[in-house]
Formats: sequence, structure tokens, C-alpha cells
Amino acid sequence: MDNTLFVLAERLGRSLFAKGHKITTAESCTGGWLAQAITEVPGSSGWFDRGFVTYSNHSKEQMLAVKPETLLKYGAVSAEIVQQMAEGALARSEADWAVAITGIAGPEGGSQAKPVGTVYIAWQRKNEKPLIEKLQLNGSRHSIRLATVKRSLEGCLVLI
Repeated sequence: MDNTLFVLAERLGRSLFAKGHKITTAESCTGGWLAQAITEVPGSSGWFDRGFVTYSNHSKEQMLAVKPETLLKYGAVSAEIVQQMAEGALARSEADWAVAITGIAGPEGGSQAKPVGTVYIAWQRKNEKPLIEKLQLNGSRHSIRLATVKRSLEGCLVLI
């Protein structure tokens, strides 16, 4: 694993543990990489509740209660969907915080409106409004996914 991710995840764990908080993840394009980075840290069971890998639209609906009409109207890669993913993860976990990710890592799947590298990340504390960020990343599938996980962890450190 990239040492940068480990260092960021370790710092996140110390912060969450010190506050007695737990985090959950809801991932699409990163396929569980964020949860993997978090669970690489020894003792993460003390602050990581669970991770949802919801790659398909159906899994987003089934596991996170993402609304089919929202998917139809905005598409899976949108601020509206990442918000519903974060809300669903919080509702279906014992966590105080959620990080949700949806995007197009490529090399296929992009469009003019949503090119490859379009990623949305939502950070949300239970009973609060989420902070949503849109990224437009360049590079290979691997580099887009890596940058997304890194940015997700960096955002956690600013907020938590």
C-alpha cells in the first residue's frame, strides 16, 4: 500500500479514537480501497465501523437506500447520489462519520458532461449536512482511484 495512505489513515484513526468516534465508508469507483487503507492500520477496529462497496446502481439502492429516481435524474456520478450514499451509510452503521465516493475511473464510461476522472466525495457527520467536493482528475484508472482515496482521507483530517 502507498505509505502516504497509511500515514493519513493512521492520523485519522488517532483523531477518531481520541474523540471516541467511528467512521464508515461507502465506495463505488474506489472499490473498497478507502476501507482497505483504513483497515491497514493496526487497531482500526476501534474506530472503523464498516465499509460498503456499492459498485452497481442496484447495490446503491439495496444497501444504502439510494433512490432510483435520483439515479435516473442525476446519474450515479453526481453530488445528489454521493450525498444519499453518505446518508445511507450513516443510517446503516454505528458510525459518527461517513465518507462516500462515486466517480468514473476509466478508461471507459466517461461522457462529455462527465468525463473520465469526474469524482464526487461526501464527508458527513451524523445529523449534520454533508460537505461534498467534485474532483476532475487526470491519469490512469489506478492514479484516479489512488488520488480519490488520498483526497478522501485528507478531507477527513480537516473535518474530524
